[in-house]
Amino acid sequence: MSPKYLVAAALVAFLAAPVSGQSVKTGIEAWQRSDYAGAVAIWKPLAAAGDADAQFNLGQAYRLGRGVPLDLGAAQMWFQRAANSGHVDAQTTLGLLLFQNGDRAEGLKWLRRAAEQGEPRALLVYGTALYNGDGVTQDKLLGYAFISRAAEQGLAPAKDTLGQLDQLMPATDRQKALAIARSIPSGSPVAATKTDKPTTEKHVHVAETKPAAERAAATKAKPVSAKPKATKAAPSAVGPASGGWRIQLGAFSQRGSAQALYQRLSGKAALAGRQPFYVSAGPVTRLQVGPYSSRAAAESACRAVGVACFPIAAK
Repeated sequence: MSPKYLVAAALVAFLAAPVSGQSVKTGIEAWQRSDYAGAVAIWKPLAAAGDADAQFNLGQAYRLGRGVPLDLGAAQMWFQRAANSGHVDAQTTLGLLLFQNGDRAEGLKWLRRAAEQGEPRALLVYGTALYNGDGVTQDKLLGYAFISRAAEQGLAPAKDTLGQLDQLMPATDRQKALAIARSIPSGSPVAATKTDKPTTEKHVHVAETKPAAERAAATKAKPVSAKPKATKAAPSAVGPASGGWRIQLGAFSQRGSAQALYQRLSGKAALAGRQPFYVSAGPVTRLQVGPYSSRAAAESACRAVGVACFPIAAK
């Protein structure tokens, strides 16, 4: 072997191994001390050598602008590299970023991979898409199964979503979905709270911030929409346009979809004099209409409006 190849081989070996104990964990410890630049300096050579945890952590640094200038393009590149190596958190974060930024097909591809490995945020968002038929072939049973699996792991928005789905799905369908859920892996339980500093694990967990360009990093997803079904208008009046109740007509990954549904239904007598509310809930937008004077009035409006919906107390 010629000297130049020996040198090249030595450089490869040097890059592939931690230098003087400079490991991903060492970078985590620097990050915990708020030494973000020091953490990044440790992770960069490890990431370049192919360490998926270091790649994910470097992506987080660029996403947050800590230790490096905020650069979502660089963040996405490092998340992509880690995701290609099978890093589940990278797959989830990348999927959420892509989904929110308009590349829904590619985002759902990564979210599906992470969901199939039991990652709770991916289970919730991909399950929501399945239930709605939003960018994927609709499968309400599998969607419910994914969301229930996320709820089992302690993800609060998934518990909320599951409770609302229980009002929409017949008990027989829920039982079928729960049988499917048993075949879906369960990831790590979700902590009750998160800080914006990493743990001593191999990759950085941070509180999800939501600047305009990266809202897909939010972990919350809320109720899902139900497909319209023909119903007869209820004979009872829905009462005056006042009070503390609304009806929720669905939740969508894009605000425009919620607006389109409202435009389609706005001529209904049950909605007369009411106004739409577009409630942001992580990567989805809830469509609510109100006000109604009581729960009974809201339920009457749901029966009259011609789509599956449910009453909700206005906050």
